[in-house]
Amino acid sequence: MRCQPRYEGPVYICLNTVQICLLCDEPADAEMPICVACETDLPWLGEQCSTCALPLAAAGLTCGECLLEPPAFEQVVVPWQYGFPVDSLITRFKHNAKWPFGHLLADVLGQYLQHRFDEGLPRPDALLPVPLAGKRLRQRGFNQAVMLARWLSQSLDLPCEEQVLRRIKETGAQQDLDAKARKHNLRNAFEIMPDAQVQGRHLALVDDVLTTGATAQALARLLMNAGAARVDVYCLARTPKPGA
Repeated sequence: MRCQPRYEGPVYICLNTVQICLLCDEPADAEMPICVACETDLPWLGEQCSTCALPLAAAGLTCGECLLEPPAFEQVVVPWQYGFPVDSLITRFKHNAKWPFGHLLADVLGQYLQHRFDEGLPRPDALLPVPLAGKRLRQRGFNQAVMLARWLSQSLDLPCEEQVLRRIKETGAQQDLDAKARKHNLRNAFEIMPDAQVQGRHLALVDDVLTTGATAQALARLLMNAGAARVDVYCLARTPKPGA
């Protein structure tokens, strides 16, 4: 049974008329429903690890964990820290089906990624949404990563390939687990679909939030072992190190 909705229409109305900012209800200055002031005040991620995007004190550094155990993915590309109001917007999108918030964040992420491509970040061959556990998909009714990947596919003119990765193991919620427990929780949780084209391709995983990176690492390792040339990770927000 496919629970993923196939809604082809706009999630919010994109007209030539002035949009209303979804965050402050004031007129927006562009086609997207967010004003310049609210966009500027979003928790933009500053100095970060050059690999996993963990917030750091200075630019051009690699965090200790990536130095000790380099991940299978090449780079995490993410615009925001997981802080207000982005955390609230993601929660309302993911848990309350408030799709306009997710679409708005995906649009801004798309602009951010296009800027990075223009600066030299290699464009991937395809976007791969992180698969959701079947039980959680049935409860929620949609996979937020699939919806983000579809919106990014439209704005960046990149294929969204939803039938490459599959979650084959029902795992408990990751939110309350530490890094070690998350890795154990995800052991043998995913597989590559039999007809998927992976060999020699540059692929980008799409998800909403990156916390410890355990899910991204498990999927990237699976893809690299199957012959992928490179795996990147695109997400909306990056959490700081616990206690930071």
